[in-house]
Amino acid sequence: MTRTSLQMIAEHLLSADLHAHTGRIGLRRIPGGFGQPEFTVDGERRRLRVDQTSLALLEGDTERWTPLTTIGELAEFAGVEPGAPETVFTPSTALSPDQPLEVDPAATEDLALFFATVEEALEALRSANPGHTPAMVQLWPEHFDLATNMSEVNFGGSPGDGAIDEPYLYVGPWSSLEGDFWNEPFGAARRFAGIDGVRGALEFFSEGLERAMAARRVAT
Repeated sequence: MTRTSLQMIAEHLLSADLHAHTGRIGLRRIPGGFGQPEFTVDGERRRLRVDQTSLALLEGDTERWTPLTTIGELAEFAGVEPGAPETVFTPSTALSPDQPLEVDPAATEDLALFFATVEEALEALRSANPGHTPAMVQLWPEHFDLATNMSEVNFGGSPGDGAIDEPYLYVGPWSSLEGDFWNEPFGAARRFAGIDGVRGALEFFSEGLERAMAARRVAT
């Protein structure tokens, strides 16, 4: 329920506000949770972010916090018209402005630590492979995953979804590949519970990149 509530905030509040002002939807991993990249409105700094069980609003050089209660109350606090930008993506969660958000403090801390581990591993992968033109690491609200891509392969971490209902890492080639490593229809996935922190995550991502590139060389 915590994961669903936080994704509802990502889709219907943070990405809605970001898209209204910038035309973009990509969010960021931020200490304590996740949020928008900082941008400007009428020359003033602005950013919304989830910090554990609170929503933080930066306006200019001042930041204010409010508890995660309902989407409607958070939208009023932040001055946001709630609702995912459906011209860009189909939301995975329903907009229920008055539904109480169910956010467990321990679960939000676990999720923040998971995203921090995934980000560190993805940034290490990016820096080790500049020749593959890696994209920046972003949190995509419609999947609620932290991800990058390079050489037509996606790399990321999800806190769980309809396919795998627990945190996992994935490697997703844009073209399907065969072999024992590729254990999911979209590519390869590993339950995070079996991963040895940043080092283990980086090893998995690196192996996925190597196998995808090797398969491409064979194909050509």
